[in-house]
Amino acid sequence: MNDIASDRNYCLSILKEYTKNESLLKHAYAVETCVRAYAVKFNEDIEYWSNVALLHDFDYEMFPTAEDHPIKGSEILKEKGFDPEFRNAILSHAHYSGVPRDTLLRKVLFACDELAGFITAVTYVRPNKTVDEVEVKSVRKKMKDKAFAGKVSRDDIIHGAEELGIPLDEHIEFCIEAMKKNKVALGLTP
Repeated sequence: MNDIASDRNYCLSILKEYTKNESLLKHAYAVETCVRAYAVKFNEDIEYWSNVALLHDFDYEMFPTAEDHPIKGSEILKEKGFDPEFRNAILSHAHYSGVPRDTLLRKVLFACDELAGFITAVTYVRPNKTVDEVEVKSVRKKMKDKAFAGKVSRDDIIHGAEELGIPLDEHIEFCIEAMKKNKVALGLTP
């Protein structure tokens, strides 16, 4: 593992260099928040895990197709000196990358990716637009509504929790609570 992988300021500068869209930036922060909370829970390297999550979609705005994302991003990170473990963790969040989710970090990143985006979407339709109003039952109810946040894969949310070996409701609750603790930075307050 190299030092740059644990340097949030450096990783944040890469994210902001390649990502200008505010929604994509907020998504990166939301996934980072959930993955960071799991790193604490599992007593893992908090900064390393957080930075993998922070950069998991950094190339998406420039390379939004399955042929390119996150493959192009991995190439960019290699040029910037990131180790294979870091890059493969990012690659593993895409089914089609061929990189298995065979480490705890890879499983956590996958489990948090779609769910963090979905919790954000649910927050935006709450009366006061604050994550404090989001509950597991409201997330589960919206998951059944295929027209709501239609691009979010419900299957990935379900399978992510299964791969982690955590009941879905418990996983949703854990991510909601993590996002509540970071709601100001995530822009999920009224």
